[in-house]
Amino acid sequence: MNTGQKFSGLSARQQGLRAMLLGSAATVFASSPALAQDSEELAAASSNQPAIIVTGTRITNPNLEQSSPIQVVGQDEMDFRQATNAEELIGDLPGIAPGTNNSVNNGSNGTSTLNLRNLANVGGATRSLVLLDGTRLVPSTIFSETDLNIIPVALVERVEVITGGASSVYGADAISGVANFVLRRDFEGMEAAMTYGITERGDGERIRGDLTLGANFDDGRGNAVLSIGYQEVDDILQSSRTISQNALFLGGQPVGSGTTVPTRFNGLQIDPAGQTLVPQYNTFNYAPFNYFQTPLERWNIFGTARYEVTEGIEVYTRGMFTNSTVSLQLAPSGLFGDPFALPLNNPFLTDTQVDQICASFAIPIDPVACTAARNAVDPNDPAYLAPDVIINRRLVEQGPRATDIVTNQFQVWGGVRGDLSPTLGYDVYATYGESQRTTTRTGWGLKSRIEQALEATSTTTCFDASNGCFPLNLQGGGPAGTNIDPRSVAFFNQPSGFTDTTSLLQVNASLNGSFGETGLFTQTPIGFAVGVEYRDYTASRVADVSAGTQDEVLGTGAPAPSFNGQYDVIEGFAELIIPILEDVPGFYNLTVEGGIRVSDYSNTGTSVTWKAGGSWEPFEGFRFRGIYQRATRSPNIGELFAPVTTGLTPLALDPCAGAGPVGNAALTAICVAQGAPAATIGLIPVPSAAQINQTSGGNVNLDVEKSDSITLGLVATPPQVPGLVFSVDYFNIEITDAITQPVPGDILVPCFGPNNDGAGSDPTACANIQRNPINGSLNGGGETPGLILQLTNQGTLETSGIDFRVAYRLPVSFGSINWDLNGTWTDELLFQASPASINRECVSFYGQNCEPLTPEWAFNLRTTVSIDDIADISLLWRWIDGMTLEPLDGSFGNTLPEYASVDDASYFDLTVRSNVSENFDVTFSVQNLLDRDPPNVSSFIGSSSFNSGNTYPTTYDTLGRRYSVTGRLRF
Repeated sequence: MNTGQKFSGLSARQQGLRAMLLGSAATVFASSPALAQDSEELAAASSNQPAIIVTGTRITNPNLEQSSPIQVVGQDEMDFRQATNAEELIGDLPGIAPGTNNSVNNGSNGTSTLNLRNLANVGGATRSLVLLDGTRLVPSTIFSETDLNIIPVALVERVEVITGGASSVYGADAISGVANFVLRRDFEGMEAAMTYGITERGDGERIRGDLTLGANFDDGRGNAVLSIGYQEVDDILQSSRTISQNALFLGGQPVGSGTTVPTRFNGLQIDPAGQTLVPQYNTFNYAPFNYFQTPLERWNIFGTARYEVTEGIEVYTRGMFTNSTVSLQLAPSGLFGDPFALPLNNPFLTDTQVDQICASFAIPIDPVACTAARNAVDPNDPAYLAPDVIINRRLVEQGPRATDIVTNQFQVWGGVRGDLSPTLGYDVYATYGESQRTTTRTGWGLKSRIEQALEATSTTTCFDASNGCFPLNLQGGGPAGTNIDPRSVAFFNQPSGFTDTTSLLQVNASLNGSFGETGLFTQTPIGFAVGVEYRDYTASRVADVSAGTQDEVLGTGAPAPSFNGQYDVIEGFAELIIPILEDVPGFYNLTVEGGIRVSDYSNTGTSVTWKAGGSWEPFEGFRFRGIYQRATRSPNIGELFAPVTTGLTPLALDPCAGAGPVGNAALTAICVAQGAPAATIGLIPVPSAAQINQTSGGNVNLDVEKSDSITLGLVATPPQVPGLVFSVDYFNIEITDAITQPVPGDILVPCFGPNNDGAGSDPTACANIQRNPINGSLNGGGETPGLILQLTNQGTLETSGIDFRVAYRLPVSFGSINWDLNGTWTDELLFQASPASINRECVSFYGQNCEPLTPEWAFNLRTTVSIDDIADISLLWRWIDGMTLEPLDGSFGNTLPEYASVDDASYFDLTVRSNVSENFDVTFSVQNLLDRDPPNVSSFIGSSSFNSGNTYPTTYDTLGRRYSVTGRLRF
């Protein structure tokens, strides 16, 4: 930090460059800008804090132009948004795809994450880096994701976002870009704020309260700040919105899940009278139990202090702690088509039902043996039989499945910074953080106890009575009501869970400054930064026996076995920004820049990242800029060491299910080769709840992935039109050797052909599909691997497009009118999991292989009327281009035309902010002002993480019109 440098002696040219840089950081590249005065406020504040670090470089000289476009969300924009957490500050900006947030219920890990350019979620990878004042935060998950919930929003001054690769500056994880949350510095006084929000339907209440105290001491040589915050968000159930009250299939009919009540045995369902088995006649509507808004409670504490020991030496420290609880809820658990050893002498089954079960197998059980087994006394009887039967039964008696995710995270920093000379500064710091996330499940049930409860000698006695076993009656659940005894529920309804712990130790030492007082041919000197950095990551999972065992916890999909991993890295980095020409005809400014980082990873060896770029301003106010960056990303601990398990992946239609293979010899041969018994052809069940099994996990042989990105653009602030800002930037990011796993279509289409008729040409793809050995489906327990979707370095990703921004501030007699349009046109978003896979285009498409969604066009337009220092009236218009169902040539079957495409969507948010007094202001907002409904696309087109409640709640507003008010008191 160059604390000794002063600006009073700068030339007019240098002052102009400085003002332009600060304006760029605060407004020129703003995605959703603050009011125009923010740049002036930032410049004024900076006169006492000369070392301005702009995201994307470690060089602190404020006179130097940067070649990378930076998007900025300023203080006023944050006030208008009245955000509960940091994700809400930037999550709906063009160019940022939805990550995990409180709109994700089935598939959430309790975090809010960042996804720049929609490159972060492919293969579960983390390609976006989140910083706090330019330093790293402890990862919140085993896949190195940073939970935006831990950011102290009350202290954020602005958010700077740079896309297109920043690994040469910040290291791995920055392939798609960086979001840097810049905190206020030298806060003095007291600020108390309270926010309350509620939907027009009267649900989903939101409360946020913050108290911040700060003081300077010892004549300004020191400063200390303490901020305490509390946030609470109430749930919104899908049952409370018309669109999501029924789970709709592709043809528009309510379908729900095949795991229902009464019970099904090998596909045959107990008739309403409870005497025989008949073809399945109903499904279970799981939709009403799910959340559109997941509840959250969070406490956070943040403190920071600095002290200038002597001129040129300042010590500083900071610390943060967050405690949060996120609650998730799903429909009641069940016996979801796993094979269960069902004793044929079960006392609750009728003789007719047992006979039908014996006859339902691909190779039926001999009737004589079946009758003898029916009359067996206990498991020691020679005639006793307990064949593996596919059982589907929704355990409605347990109530909904509940999951609580409790996170405790802390991080501390300590360092020393200052000046070695008027042109050379230094910064040395260390930080250590830990995050502990405990997941507890209740209302799910344990498979081993179901098995134990099925072995009953009577309707009240288990053969094995240990642990309080009480027999399980699978007979009921029809129109007469539920029949499972509460004592049986108490026996198998046991909690389970696991704890993930991650840590980060980082040590960084850097020098930054300039070579002399002037450059080679310019008044502005050459800027540089050099440094070294060490990072050590650990991650572990400790699971209880049930959570870590495949198939043991009913309805969970994949288990969560215990494991641990570690790696470290040491890096050296350097940057240069060189002014070439300035204040000459045709070259008001010409600057080039470069940077390099050499990284030595304990797991993947040495890699090099670098950048090269420049900017040319032929005359004042018009600047061309461009930068090329080579970035790398080393695999994280989850990608390396997570155990291989069998879980779930979305699939609406299985080519082998139903009558499709009948009469088609090629298709039949493929299905049988994948493990389907020949006798099941024509009878294979459709995917349960549009989900099938997948087997995947970590891969210790993974290597680094590489990225090449280029950004070319123009930014104009013409002096002839004061208040006008225009920028346009082309971006292209290509990732090779990408750490990815195939999506379902990458396996199914090469195997079965584009029309699902068996005309595929890739036997390797077919070998990566393994079916249930009993009924031929892709569902069941761990005995059914389903699709083999392992991580490799064979993938490629590419995205390109144009970012644009037009802003104008018009002074008027009563204040000003401000317009700010920020948008993105995405030309392509290509994903190829391997050379043999489809090179899939996902721009403007939705479906199981293209999530989250990337519209071709998206923009935000904010119009703000400022009435002197009295009030601001601001309208935000967010527009999303129309989208269509991904073209998979029949893979979605007979989809309703209205589900096959959605129109463009406009959302309007109106905000009024008033300065009630010198120390008190009030902000009132109406979000989704026109109460626009989300589009209906059914619940069977994509994954349950993003396609939920018959729509895409992370992209489209499902809550409806809602109101929020914030009061803020300052002294």
